[in-house]
Amino acid sequence: MNEMTYEQRRGQIEHYFDRTAVAAWEKLTSDAPVGRIRKTVRAGRDEMRATLLSWLGHDLAGKRILDAGCGTGALAVEAARRGASVVAIDLSPTLVDLARSRIPPDVADRVTFLSGDMLDEALGEFDHVVAMDSIIHYQTEDAVDALSQLSERTRQSILFTFAPRTPLLAAMISVGRLLPKRDRAPWLEPMSEKRIADLMDSHEALADWASARTHRVSSGFYKSQAMEWVRI
Repeated sequence: MNEMTYEQRRGQIEHYFDRTAVAAWEKLTSDAPVGRIRKTVRAGRDEMRATLLSWLGHDLAGKRILDAGCGTGALAVEAARRGASVVAIDLSPTLVDLARSRIPPDVADRVTFLSGDMLDEALGEFDHVVAMDSIIHYQTEDAVDALSQLSERTRQSILFTFAPRTPLLAAMISVGRLLPKRDRAPWLEPMSEKRIADLMDSHEALADWASARTHRVSSGFYKSQAMEWVRI
């Protein structure tokens, strides 16, 4: 991994989600009314979260899960309700505080919310890692390298999402770049599923892993593809 590239992008993402976009994300991830575009994003995220949770399964008793890039904690809460012990981490301390404030009492003892880097080895080992929309701002090579680091501490599966490289998404990103700088999110980095697979196949640390399921969600301005890697 290009460490400077990863660190620089991580800093941009932390600044955006911890300062610029907090109010918008608080509203988007609640039941509050939102505009037409954000309504499609909310629906797309809900569908993607449901997909990833279905891949994890309904009985997660005894499983330790890392929710890498947990945001306001919706996936972590549902995984805990299925019996998992969840470590939910995000770069934004503000979003993590919001997640803590929303945690239902029935799962409060099964979710640990932290702010920091999902690659921190001190987090320990996990049965499953879920990275929903957590690597979409990184170059493909950096994203796969980050996932490979997570694989070294993961026993069963890694579920992640990426922005699929399509003409429509490229056009939407171009439109987004016309927005005032203060309103922009960090650039998405569209990825090719084939490029991800090629990098995975050639990565020494991923020799014991294989691609399994994949699913694309397209809901208005939300375009995302999920992939499942399993240890073999």
